[in-house]
Amino acid sequence: MSLTIAPVKDADRADWEALFRAYADFYKTEARAAEPQVWEWIQSKTEPYWADIARDETGEALGLVQYSLMHRSLSGGMVVYLSDLFTVPQARGKGVGRALIDHVRAFARDRGYSSVRWLTAENNEAARKLYDSYAPASGFILYSVAP
Repeated sequence: MSLTIAPVKDADRADWEALFRAYADFYKTEARAAEPQVWEWIQSKTEPYWADIARDETGEALGLVQYSLMHRSLSGGMVVYLSDLFTVPQARGKGVGRALIDHVRAFARDRGYSSVRWLTAENNEAARKLYDSYAPASGFILYSVAP
């Protein structure tokens, strides 16, 4: 499969929304209220937040990746945090997810960042099979509490 991965532009809004909503649905989350803020981050020239869409040779949107910078206090540096990765069901197992991860890794490498990090649901077995091909799970457990 031939893929093109490119930054999300204004003209990509409908495809971005469809992918973002499908990603939220996958995690059984309602994220429509967040869409205007996330879209603003993507379009900002100063916000360290990026979104890219993978398309096949016909231009069909097959996947979305969104990522930002994250401070690492123990190293005194920044790393790339891959916050969202999604591929449409018909593209799974065809290398789209790997291509998107490798795209973000190249972004980090080209800019001198030491690593790319991400989280996934413990029960997301299909994704974890792909992720485990890069490195074993870190062993850290995420906690999220209300303020």
